[in-house]
Amino acid sequence: MRERAAVLCGAAVVLAGMLTSIPAEASAPRTTGTAQAAKPTWKKCGTTEYPTLQCASVTVPLDYAHPRGRQITLALSRVPHTAKTSQGPLLVNPGGPGGSGLKLAGFVASSLPKAVAAQYDVIGFDPRGVGESKPALDCKPGYVKPVRPDSVPSTPALEKANLARAASFARACAAKYASVLPYIDTVSAARDMDAIRQALGAPKVSYFGYSYGTYLGAVYAKLFPQRVRRLVLDSIVDPTGVWYDDNLQQDYAFNDRHLAFLAWVAKNDSTYRLGTDPAKVEAKWYAMRAALARNPAQRKVGASELEDTFIPGGYYNGYWPHLAEAFAAYVNDRNSGPLVAAYNALGAVDASGDNGYSVYTSVQCRDVSWPHDWAQWRKDSWAVYGKAPFMAWSNAWYNAPCAFWPTKALRPVNVSNDKLPPTLLFQATNDAATPYQGGVTVHHLLRGSGLVVEQGGGNHGITLSGSACLDKYLAAYLDRGTVPRGSGQFDAVCMALPDPKPLSSKAASTGSHGTTLHGLLGFHG
Repeated sequence: MRERAAVLCGAAVVLAGMLTSIPAEASAPRTTGTAQAAKPTWKKCGTTEYPTLQCASVTVPLDYAHPRGRQITLALSRVPHTAKTSQGPLLVNPGGPGGSGLKLAGFVASSLPKAVAAQYDVIGFDPRGVGESKPALDCKPGYVKPVRPDSVPSTPALEKANLARAASFARACAAKYASVLPYIDTVSAARDMDAIRQALGAPKVSYFGYSYGTYLGAVYAKLFPQRVRRLVLDSIVDPTGVWYDDNLQQDYAFNDRHLAFLAWVAKNDSTYRLGTDPAKVEAKWYAMRAALARNPAQRKVGASELEDTFIPGGYYNGYWPHLAEAFAAYVNDRNSGPLVAAYNALGAVDASGDNGYSVYTSVQCRDVSWPHDWAQWRKDSWAVYGKAPFMAWSNAWYNAPCAFWPTKALRPVNVSNDKLPPTLLFQATNDAATPYQGGVTVHHLLRGSGLVVEQGGGNHGITLSGSACLDKYLAAYLDRGTVPRGSGQFDAVCMALPDPKPLSSKAASTGSHGTTLHGLLGFHG
């Protein structure tokens, strides 16, 4: 992404050569003999935040090539429409892969303008393997419990320890879910979405996806273009790089975002007392990392856990004040309490996180081929680390089970599409998790799409997060199908919201809507 301008100029020329066609096993399901999901029975499951939420489930084939074979269950949620005229279902997905969408339905319905939300049945769902859907995967409970080996393999022993962990996770998944893993992938999840559509009795569906959910939505639209009414993609995966290359590009982008955080800390030196020179603040952060590698804080936060704690700051700058306070307390006061508290809030993984990671690896490792020669991973990760050290090795180990994955990989899906109604895309220029190139690439691939860019924005998931400018375009599209049209690389621009203020400022209390959204989106994909 350091050569973004050059890449973007040539994007339209090279796209055709970078993508393969959909393989036979990824084509639309056969109509003959296909078992249709029964109509869901909705029950009240409202919460304090979302009192009108309803829940149900549908059964779908594990293997769509054998629709009357083994069945699995998908958990659904719904906020029903209240307007006299309905625009039908609006399926929502928070990304991941491995993210639960059940609460997202309530969030989206309550965050859209009332007149717009009233026109839709907002439908959340847990994709196959996730959360309340059955079976829910949990390959190796406690896999990321602290304290893990240092992610940077500075010695052969550290590399061996991290490799052994990754291989053990792949083996655990194979032993526990051998009959399921071949069917945990994006194409199968997209077919599930169409089974949900059928169960709802809707001739068409609208879809609103964040992060990995943008790739899921694009794959669904490729398989079932005639079933798409409206399509909104926010913070967009580059489909030409799934998944190995996309993760390498993430490393550079997250490093840039981490440097932006450190510069913000330096700018607020009167609060944090870590210095006014961003480079010196960076040196103090890496000195903290080295100290934690030698002596983990409260036997809980070592070097790898420190990365787990600060990576969420690359997704959402609303976490910056909390991370900065933990950083300052550790460096200035030798007080590890705030750091451990930040880890517990942002980095620690519970049973839900174990499930999410199990699905994440299952989908990404099955979707496409990954290098099986660890020498390639080592070479690429050290090359990235030399220029962008913040997340290079942490991300490599996060995905390393794919080097040992037991299931045969599918081929990437060519999501290019000229059969859709106008679609709406949102992308921040400094997004770390799905760098800017992804939005521009998909804008080229989806003919007739409109791209709204958040200039200077670095958050991941930008609509319904406090920007009136972005939300205006979203509301107009869902209400009337209106898509902005421009003459350049994008069609409309919104300026990024200001960075947060330190917690000592009243301004730090703003942005809670964004915090709610980013809690639902999670921190990977």
